[in-house]
Amino acid sequence: MPLALLALAIGAFGIGTTEFVIMGLLPEVAGDFGVSIPTAGLLVTGYALGVMFGAPLMTVLGTKISRKRMLMLLMGLFIAGNLLSAVAPSFTVMLIGRVVASLAHGAFFGIGSVVAADLVAPDKKAGAIAMMFTGLTVANVVGVPLGTLVGQTLGWRVTFALVAALGVVGLAGIARLVPEMPRAEGVSLRHELAAFKNAQVLLAMAMTVLGFGGVFAAITYIAPMMTHVAGFADGSVTWLLVLFGLGMVGGNLVGGRYADRALMPMLYVSLGALAVVLALFTLTAHDKVLAAVTIVLIGALGFATVPPLQKRVLDQAHGAPTLASAVNIGAFNLGNALSAWLGGLVIAAGLGYTAPNWVGAALAAGALLLALVSAALERRDHARGGADAIPGAVVAGGAPAERYPAVQR
Repeated sequence: MPLALLALAIGAFGIGTTEFVIMGLLPEVAGDFGVSIPTAGLLVTGYALGVMFGAPLMTVLGTKISRKRMLMLLMGLFIAGNLLSAVAPSFTVMLIGRVVASLAHGAFFGIGSVVAADLVAPDKKAGAIAMMFTGLTVANVVGVPLGTLVGQTLGWRVTFALVAALGVVGLAGIARLVPEMPRAEGVSLRHELAAFKNAQVLLAMAMTVLGFGGVFAAITYIAPMMTHVAGFADGSVTWLLVLFGLGMVGGNLVGGRYADRALMPMLYVSLGALAVVLALFTLTAHDKVLAAVTIVLIGALGFATVPPLQKRVLDQAHGAPTLASAVNIGAFNLGNALSAWLGGLVIAAGLGYTAPNWVGAALAAGALLLALVSAALERRDHARGGADAIPGAVVAGGAPAERYPAVQR
């Protein structure tokens, strides 16, 4: 794997840290600004919305410049947003800083996925994407717990200043290690938008929403579930989330490895197993040991879907994958928001703290069904000799389905 992937992983580590560390620092931030915890929760909501809308917006704005330069600009935006959060004199300014940082999130992972895939040989693309996303998963194991600890002992402003420093390291790494990638000729915004006319691209994004949504249906409510149902102490939730993060790291690497060998079977196995494990969580949540094991499995199976789903979008978007890749990152956040809302509904309906696990199982099963439909449509297109099934065919909008040459280091 090229060293350039390390630079992308460092950037991903910083982004993953700033996304999730705020959840552990909400009481400190709320206390400093004199706002309620629900109001401070807008820092989480605002970030998620920024990712959803920022992914396509920033990608479109970057269509006229090289991918390397756009990645550097996005890291600059990330640094600025976190510095603004660190020195914010008011809650409103803090919220603005969070939104500014979030605008870099989706486009960075979207464009970074394309760059990572183009850095390696065709049979290693999913593995390269997984390597970049390793930064995000490791952030949940190392960055978020350490950032929370620093914020609680030295002040939350120090945490965001350190995250900005991580961004500087990532920016320097991209500038030094990522090569200038040749842009495919004839690819414009019109061609990028044309990828969304491909039903396979839309199916892959729907799988992303439902599959990863299944994970967050359970994990969003992990604290009340583990304290009220499993009987863990409040302080145990932090290390339970570390276990979840460890599962994410392992699942991400395994998903990347096997997606390069058999992408759709990897999705069938991971999504099917995820649906089963989430359903079983309604039972295992009543036992401390079984609950901890299940949390690891949810993290592993959930993130095992990420490299194959991201590669699926890249493959199906043909010669204009950048915008579709970025929008798919937004789809992960849409799935998070949707599943958290649905999980809250079933709890509010009086079905108990384990009820969101059934929601997650249903969402994962829905993603598996879409994967089967997608594969059936693909087999039909191959049988008919359709343009979408032929490498190098012309896609909607007239863009040639070129493959960017791999850059070996």
